[in-house]
Amino acid sequence: MRVSIILGHPTPGSFNHAIASTASAALAKNGHAVILHDLYAERFDPVLPSAEIAKDAVLPPDIEAHCREMDQADGLLIVHPNYWSAPPAILRGWVDRVLRPGRAYNFVPDGQGGARPVGLLKASAALVFSTANTPHDKELAAFGDPLETHWIKVVFGLCGVPRTERWDFSPVIVSTPAQRDEWLRTVTDAVNRYFPAGGAG
Repeated sequence: MRVSIILGHPTPGSFNHAIASTASAALAKNGHAVILHDLYAERFDPVLPSAEIAKDAVLPPDIEAHCREMDQADGLLIVHPNYWSAPPAILRGWVDRVLRPGRAYNFVPDGQGGARPVGLLKASAALVFSTANTPHDKELAAFGDPLETHWIKVVFGLCGVPRTERWDFSPVIVSTPAQRDEWLRTVTDAVNRYFPAGGAG
């Protein structure tokens, strides 16, 4: 399987980088082809220009390469910190520019005068690993779970990925090495469950 990891954290050596590295190692051990994008290290431009909005727009080579990779991916992993109950701007911009109409989804008539989305991605599963400093129960009590809605219901739901799951590791700011090791074991277990050795998850 071809699995893409999209990492959105600005600081090399962060726990998010450890998550991405752990997931990559587990995927490789299971025999899968892994492509890891560290968006900050790649200096990915998150700004969607007007010229790219049209469905048939000619895309810059780097954006076209990302789109083509998503066309071919059998699985997707997203890793990022929680910024204001949302992904970092660089990752939101990646979604804007790469998960495009005509490539990741289309809108078709719904038979009632409106339109409905049809997902086009062939990925069988998407995993999202997010980190936060607010404990998860307090986040839920205060705001619900905006990241769950964003990734699972909106992004991957609209793009047609049939199996999606998200983990929230928090609070990171006071976590111990033992707690982080446990979280990384959770990452490995999730990868092994969704992308096992010898075939599709």
